[in-house]
Amino acid sequence: MNLFETTALAAGAGAPPNAGIVNIVFLVGFVLIFYFLLWRPQSKRRKEHEALMGGLSKGDEVVTAGGIVGSINKVEEDFVKLQVGPQLELRMQKSAISATLPKGTLKTLDDA
Repeated sequence: MNLFETTALAAGAGAPPNAGIVNIVFLVGFVLIFYFLLWRPQSKRRKEHEALMGGLSKGDEVVTAGGIVGSINKVEEDFVKLQVGPQLELRMQKSAISATLPKGTLKTLDDA
């Protein structure tokens, strides 16, 4: 019986008085880690991709997310017409464009 009484007293002792401050510091730390490792880089990538899509113009050489390489013939509101061969033109969404290539890249690919 004496064992139960000491256990009950030990359980009622509670946490140290500064436990609330420590918990708040850990919470703020987790929020900062989440912001700098996940949210901020994703936001930066999204802004860069939006700038890429907004800056597309006729004659740009691009590569799509699927790996198709071509030259832009026409820019529409949400789509671009992509020249991928001598007589082959594809209509693709602007969001499918993953990168622009330096001028002359298609010429060097055709020569290889």
